[in-house]
Amino acid sequence: MSPSLNDLELFVEVARSQGFTRAGDALGMPASTLSRRISQLEKSIGVRLLNRSTRKVVLTDVGVAYFERCRHIIEEARIAHEALLDDARQPRGHLRVSLPSSLALAFLQDALPEFSRRYPDIDCEYDLSVRKIDLQADGFDVVIRASRLPDSGIVSRRLGTLSLGLYASGEYLRRHGVPAEPADLSGHQCLRASASREDSLWKLLSSGGEERQVRVDGRIAVNHVMMLRYMVERHMGIVPLSVPPDQRKGSLVRVLPDWSFEAIPMVALFPSRMMPARARALLDFLNEQLAHVDILGGGSTVE
Repeated sequence: MSPSLNDLELFVEVARSQGFTRAGDALGMPASTLSRRISQLEKSIGVRLLNRSTRKVVLTDVGVAYFERCRHIIEEARIAHEALLDDARQPRGHLRVSLPSSLALAFLQDALPEFSRRYPDIDCEYDLSVRKIDLQADGFDVVIRASRLPDSGIVSRRLGTLSLGLYASGEYLRRHGVPAEPADLSGHQCLRASASREDSLWKLLSSGGEERQVRVDGRIAVNHVMMLRYMVERHMGIVPLSVPPDQRKGSLVRVLPDWSFEAIPMVALFPSRMMPARARALLDFLNEQLAHVDILGGGSTVE
């Protein structure tokens, strides 16, 4: 049986100290226990490493050669361990993140460059999609999605809440009128993520808790939030949108402001609870950036 790294460390300390008592003090171990462990090591490799006397221990010729080799092994192991602890304390390395492009473009255009400035030792790779990710096999450190909280078998952290508001341009509303209640939407051009029945049935909740379902229609369907926003800014209709607070005084007008879609959590998913420091740094950073953002989103998942 090959000796353990721990046994080699004990032998190296005894050889350096030239005695069990001094080595035991350095290792925090009784001298008798240390002597027994070294005897077991000698027995396992079939070679005497130390000549013992009442005053001190002396390396045998074989023990000298073994000590020189083991000393370097223990030193390398110590350096590797310290480097690992340093990595855990100081975020560095290659960080792979999957997140929806709508979130990145609407809320994190300035934040992601700031993250790289704050952590210059982290190399970032962003996958801006909502494709299905295998957390164990695909090699991502963090996967961010707008979805219900996953089952308990998946490690997740909640980042914020998505709740859709309806928006249109002032020019569109001047031309076609302002909806006064959800039923009025059926007479408007409504931009959707797809032409499917699911995306054409809008379920709205009032601030008082009332629910309404409205079947909507329109000539345009686009499965990308930023393109939907581009369309509504070009006066093409009414759209469920996420608009950051600092942009809500622009060209878009909130339609039916007392109504919104059901809130959906924005969650970060991880392959393991043993999160590397680089992933923990990103999670803390996103919590900081999104803490005061009323994120809006909803309907089908759109990229």
